[in-house]
Amino acid sequence: MVNRTNSLTRIFQYGALTLFLIFLGFPLLWLLATSLKTGQELNSLAVNLIPTPITLENYAEALSGGRGLVMATANSIVVSLASTVLVMVLAVPGAYLMARSRGLGRSLGVGWVLVSQIVPVILIIIPLFLILRNVGLIDSLVGLTAVYVVFNLPFSLWMLQGFVASIPVEIEEAGAIDGAGRFTVLRMLIFPLLQPGLVATAMFTFVISFNEFFFALVLLQTPSTYTLPVALAAFVGSDGRVDVGPLAAAALLASIPSIVFFAIVQRRLGNGLLSGAVKG
Repeated sequence: MVNRTNSLTRIFQYGALTLFLIFLGFPLLWLLATSLKTGQELNSLAVNLIPTPITLENYAEALSGGRGLVMATANSIVVSLASTVLVMVLAVPGAYLMARSRGLGRSLGVGWVLVSQIVPVILIIIPLFLILRNVGLIDSLVGLTAVYVVFNLPFSLWMLQGFVASIPVEIEEAGAIDGAGRFTVLRMLIFPLLQPGLVATAMFTFVISFNEFFFALVLLQTPSTYTLPVALAAFVGSDGRVDVGPLAAAALLASIPSIVFFAIVQRRLGNGLLSGAVKG
């Protein structure tokens, strides 16, 4: 009876997992099929998952120099990597202080993190635009990177302080007994134990920056500074006409950096999320 119950449970689990994978994978499969269709087939009412014939013209159109997709991809990678590195440099000591401090300082830090996450960005975009214009950072990747650092830092602090809280305080006390200072404890003891959390937080920060659209749309004004989401939006003409085939090809190509990044760090990411979920 027990074996039968276990078999039914396993069948249910595998069935649910299969349905979930189909739910996640079908949009990508449909996007791939759309990117390989000819313009005539796209304009027809027929719904074909397998294109007939298969063409690569949409990819050639998406990668053409006039679209600026390659430049936009490079801009997105540069901005995302720069903002991720800066956020992590600031978040590690900040999260450590939030997790270990007590009293008013911790309350103010947690309050700032929570408030920053509930304020709609639409309310601050005008003053933000004016500030960046006054300092000459409009239509600049440096300005966009600074914005991403400011808006990703609270989220990263909130994630990392949970990882720091899961590290026993006794480890730091043992280091202090051996004569290590606060910075040495952070660098030699806490930082190595935080590696799974650092990977998870950096991954989320990178993806958020890579896919962000609103700030990039408002702050970037010339095609040479466009990031990937803004370049994809340019496939929709001013008259509302959408180049469906090239847009599908461009969207599929745009997903490759994130997929590759996830594939590289997915094991550390899973371990980091599990270890950081213990305390928050």
